[in-house]
Amino acid sequence: MITKEFLGEFELFKGIPESVLHEIAGICQEISVKGGDVVFREGEKADLLHLLVKGSIALRVKLTSRPEHVTVSIVARPHQTLGWSGVVKPFHYTATAFCEEDSQLIAIPAQGFLDILAKHPEAGYAIMLRITEIISDRLRNSRQALLKTM
Repeated sequence: MITKEFLGEFELFKGIPESVLHEIAGICQEISVKGGDVVFREGEKADLLHLLVKGSIALRVKLTSRPEHVTVSIVARPHQTLGWSGVVKPFHYTATAFCEEDSQLIAIPAQGFLDILAKHPEAGYAIMLRITEIISDRLRNSRQALLKTM
């Protein structure tokens, strides 16, 4: 069972009131993914936000100019967030999340999460600011990785 205390360890939720974390914890699911499996695929409908508990996930994109996928980011530090596309329109994953090793994740249903944030706008604002930081970081990493392929 996911607790509000455990969620509070994630950078995404630092400083968020315990009452809000308790609500979020209530909709979370723990999932295990085997090395070599895919968590989500680029272009699929995004309906989950993921938090890394342990393991390593490579975020890969498909380039039309190459037959193989290009790794644009690695999520390998506990408490990192992936699958932000679940909470940002148009709600389609922008990369494929490939498990490089057995991994444990927390999956948060995106719509339920957004509903909780709407009920608590101050906390929602703080969390969405952190989501924009994640997007900015991933964009920077993607740009650097793609420039290396040219």
